[in-house]
Amino acid sequence: MRKLLRRGAAAFAAAASLALMSLGATPAQADSSAIPSGMTWTVLAKGTDGTIRVGADSATDAYNGDTAATATLPLLCLRVDGSAVPGGITPDFYAGWARGTVAATPPVSGRSLTSRAAADAICARYYGAGWREAEFHDGRYGANLEASGGWSFWAYGYAPEGTRFWTAINDQPANPWN
Repeated sequence: MRKLLRRGAAAFAAAASLALMSLGATPAQADSSAIPSGMTWTVLAKGTDGTIRVGADSATDAYNGDTAATATLPLLCLRVDGSAVPGGITPDFYAGWARGTVAATPPVSGRSLTSRAAADAICARYYGAGWREAEFHDGRYGANLEASGGWSFWAYGYAPEGTRFWTAINDQPANPWN
């Protein structure tokens, strides 16, 4: 009986996968057992005044995630405190000003990032109240920083170069919890 049930479950999963692929899904999307992926960013530049630019590079996939949730990476955290744009930085859509400070946690498993709230709690645990996971659209630009951009942002702080960081995105399924 168990053998028959296993065969039935396997046949159902295969049929569901084929049905999803016929609707245009990729094999990874059609496979319900596929490991979720999260979007990651890296350090793009460092300023001389304690500023840092973090963002997407050629490895980043902001639409589907680029790193399996089984990976263990630092989490990019942000505390928005209303810091004014320092001299030498002209915020725009692709490289805004985050109005605060970034920091990276020690490496955490992507599987521990079960929701945005869980990621925010990790940042708060390491750095204190007011810290949360950095998000793709945190960069601001415009006359009064009224518009939000994407792909990268400047902030005060430190993150190690040559490292990837879990970073949230609020309008795409590219987080470890999606």
